[in-house]
Amino acid sequence: MTPFIEIRDLAVRFGDIEVLRNINLDIEEGESIGILGRSGAGKSVFMHVLRGVEMFENISGNVIYHIARCKECGHVEPPSQVGNKCNCGGTLEDFNADFATLDINDPLRRDVSRRIAIMLQRTFALYGDDRVIVNVMRAVEEASGGSISVHRAADLLDEVNLSHRMMHVARELSGGEKQRVVLARQLAKSPMMLIADEPSGTLDPLTARVVHDSIKHAVKNFNMTMVITSHWPDVMVDLTDRAVLLDKGEIKSIGNPTDVAAEFVAMAGKMGERETAEVGAPIIRAREVSKRYISIERGVVRAVENASLEIYEGEIFGLVGTSGAGKTTFSKMLSGITTPTNGNIWCRVGDDWVDMILPGADNRGRATKYMGMLHQEYTLYPYRSVIDNLTESIGLALPSELAERKAIATLITVGFTREEAEIVLIKNPNELSEGERHRVAMAQVLIKEPRIVVLDEPTGTMDLITKIDVSESILNARDELGETFIMVSHDMDFVQNVCDRAALMRNGKIVHVGSTDEVLSLVTAEEEKEMLLGS
Repeated sequence: MTPFIEIRDLAVRFGDIEVLRNINLDIEEGESIGILGRSGAGKSVFMHVLRGVEMFENISGNVIYHIARCKECGHVEPPSQVGNKCNCGGTLEDFNADFATLDINDPLRRDVSRRIAIMLQRTFALYGDDRVIVNVMRAVEEASGGSISVHRAADLLDEVNLSHRMMHVARELSGGEKQRVVLARQLAKSPMMLIADEPSGTLDPLTARVVHDSIKHAVKNFNMTMVITSHWPDVMVDLTDRAVLLDKGEIKSIGNPTDVAAEFVAMAGKMGERETAEVGAPIIRAREVSKRYISIERGVVRAVENASLEIYEGEIFGLVGTSGAGKTTFSKMLSGITTPTNGNIWCRVGDDWVDMILPGADNRGRATKYMGMLHQEYTLYPYRSVIDNLTESIGLALPSELAERKAIATLITVGFTREEAEIVLIKNPNELSEGERHRVAMAQVLIKEPRIVVLDEPTGTMDLITKIDVSESILNARDELGETFIMVSHDMDFVQNVCDRAALMRNGKIVHVGSTDEVLSLVTAEEEKEMLLGS
């Protein structure tokens, strides 16, 4: 049988870099296929080629969609529908659409692209101030070109198990809930195919499982073909029929998801034994800290309740818990970004203890200038090169030779090799993979030489190989620079590999502070399954 998508000798080049080469793959109608590989392997570029809404200047080969299309109205269906009647009264005929050669404005290309749903990593694209039901209603209206259907929107929210949030304002949803709204909006197209590019890469495993279940349910109910990328081997095993391992732009293997995932894990290797570090005196103290928000939709939100701890100079300290546990809010209070509702926080600068509750340059400003934070939702300057992002764009004025030297050294610290750092330095962020952009954002924090560094979900978009590289780099940065790190993470494997101690947070409260082994022993059975085995 003719496959739904036929890919032959596909190659994509950015300048002198060939990001995809010799890609040959058939995707069958109704098949769920997974693309697995480390950061920079070419996964996201491959997905954008399949989506077909942008034209690549240096592309060769073929990406042929074999479809059934109505000549009368342009409606497109999968190839099994050839010969059937279209809703307009016309007949669905056999067509081929080659996304590697068709012009971007070709009606055939647009007709096929309209029937492809996509979930992009870190991109929610929601109307933040509108309610969830309104977001989906808008998508229904855009897809149908007709009147808004409340019932249709409600049905789509049922499909993604989000009916209990339909009256919530979109910006107040959790990351996993936003992803499900995105999926509901995409399902409004009644798509024949779903492209999911790392749809759960930044979510804790418990929340990710909910998103995965919604995707699995939607693929089955809408009879969709699916192509999904991930750096989590579990996603391949759970969601796909077949898996492809990409490495440096080439297909290394195709086959059973379990076998391909095992091959990828073997590529990652293991971290070496971590030596016990000597830490100094306390550098941060928090006593009975609470943070409450007032929400029109949810009333009083108790984000953090009566949290107390001490963090030592030179320590790598983890804040662990599932999504919504209060980790990010607490870390923002520790770093002076957010003021607590109650309680006290002090930070030591030299021999002086600075009150982090009091605003102003002579108060907490004395400490915050020595702090750096990488937010989970970070941004880079898209039209500036990486070296500009690491220097001029953040107010770090250095002579060109010194700027390049310091930038390369910092990029090596976050897991690039020297050769990779030299290549990355002249690129713009949009030429990098998501994992590479994440590491550049980490370098943007570290290059300012902070004494205290807060990293919020630093491994969220990282594959197993890159995660080990970055883990070793963080340990190296602590040993060489003496920096204190606070890690906000749901990834217990990562926390065990790099952290000296950790605090387990649950429902805004600190359950326990101690060694990572102690924290692990207090995790519930469900949390252990979802946070440890799923990470």
